[in-house]
Amino acid sequence: MSSGRKEKFLALAALDYAGKTTDELKNLSRQVLEEGMHGLCFSPYEEGQKPGDKITEDQIRRRMEIIKPYTKWIRSFSCTDGNETIPRIAQEYGIKTLVGAWLGDDPSTNEKEVAGLIELAKEGYVDIAAVGNEVMYRGDLQEDELLGFLHRTKEALPNTIVGYVDAYYEFVERPRITEACDIILANCYPFWEGCDLDYSLLYMKDMYQRALRAGNGKKVIISETGWPSKGTNLEGAYPSYENALKYFINTQKWAQEDDIEIFYFSSFDESWKVGAEGDVGAYWGLWDKEEKLKF
Repeated sequence: MSSGRKEKFLALAALDYAGKTTDELKNLSRQVLEEGMHGLCFSPYEEGQKPGDKITEDQIRRRMEIIKPYTKWIRSFSCTDGNETIPRIAQEYGIKTLVGAWLGDDPSTNEKEVAGLIELAKEGYVDIAAVGNEVMYRGDLQEDELLGFLHRTKEALPNTIVGYVDAYYEFVERPRITEACDIILANCYPFWEGCDLDYSLLYMKDMYQRALRAGNGKKVIISETGWPSKGTNLEGAYPSYENALKYFINTQKWAQEDDIEIFYFSSFDESWKVGAEGDVGAYWGLWDKEEKLKF
């Protein structure tokens, strides 16, 4: 590769961090944060809590106050157990909402979640409705069952944008679901595919393009992406404080330059996630579990 071509390739891949100290990366991350971002995934669970536990209005409000200066949108994941208060408080603070109904393998919970989402939207608290998150990826429902929930929500909410959240490739592999969505909400995680940090931005751009092609003209939002700051590596993907900072900066710079709407994962560290994801699960936040900004 000629040196000119090599420089161009690296420019596509990421910013040049050669020789940057940790303090310089922290300052750069801080600048990027202060410039503000499109969206942030909202983590409401405090230490000792997990999904299914009741969350209080006080804890939601306290965390919303912390992130409010930095984001235009938030994404919530459930419409039960106190999570239904998140979009109401967000609207008070002038933050737009991508509100999710959490679907799994429990039919009665699914019914409550979808009913809660529809109710919130009818009350005017939902800017984008997300019916399910990675249900196909986990195999919790059959495709027809998910489509049933999607169609029911769309019929109930003719004036609300309705979509479904999953890994970008599920929209390529499941055209009926893609067709049923008003918008493509694609999770793009180079980390979970073992990608080296140096190529992660390039890889995420490719994921986005694949979702865009699958959507066939529909808008694509990256509903989740992030990089853990601690934990065990996955093939070539290494969690570290510096890598998490670099990934955050790369993502936000790309979002600004190419006008890509991204919900960064996540706002706060949450210990309960180690159950599903191993030790890295607890370290995806920009703020730690004590609600202190990591940089």
